[in-house]
Amino acid sequence: MKKILMLVVVLMAALSSYAQEMYLGGGISLWRDCDADINSFSISPDFGYNLNERWAIGAELAYAHEGTYYDEGKDRISSHVNSFAIAPYARYSFYENKVVRLFIDMGLGFSTSKAEHRDAVNGFEIGLKPGLAIKLNDSFSFITKVGFAGYRDDYFRGSDGFGVTLDGENISIGIDYEF
Repeated sequence: MKKILMLVVVLMAALSSYAQEMYLGGGISLWRDCDADINSFSISPDFGYNLNERWAIGAELAYAHEGTYYDEGKDRISSHVNSFAIAPYARYSFYENKVVRLFIDMGLGFSTSKAEHRDAVNGFEIGLKPGLAIKLNDSFSFITKVGFAGYRDDYFRGSDGFGVTLDGENISIGIDYEF
C-alpha cells in the first residue's frame, strides 16, 4: 500500500510540474420533457494532456440517467435508464489565434446502457467531432463541439449507422480549465 501511495504522489508531482499542459472540463445537462413526462440529466467530465501546440490526447467520461413516468390505469409506472460511456480521443488543433482555436477530436467510444428490468445494451462509436475553443483567460476556455462524422452502433444516446450529422442534438458546450 505504501508503494502505491508513493507512486501516486510521484505521478501527481510529475504531472503538476508541466504548467498549462493538462486540462479538465466537461458539461452537464438537465432536461424535462413535459409532454412525455421524462426527466433526464447527464454529466460528462473531460480531461486531457496537451502534447504540443497542435496535438492533445484525452478522454471523456459520461453518465446519463433518464426517468419516464406514465399512468397505466390507476397505477403510476416509472422506467429508468442509466448509461455510461468512455471516449478516448486525439485532438488536432488546425487553426489558432489569440482568442479562437478550431480543432477536431478523432476517437472512439464505448458505452453501456441499462434499462430497468432489461438487459444492458453495449455500443461503440468511431469518428470525428469538430470543435471550437474560445479563450476566456490564461486558464479557462469556452468549448463547443458540433456534430459527428463516423460510425455508431447502439452508442450512448446516439443514432445507429454511419454518416455525418450537424443537427442541434449533437452540440455540446462546456468549459475547460488548463493547469
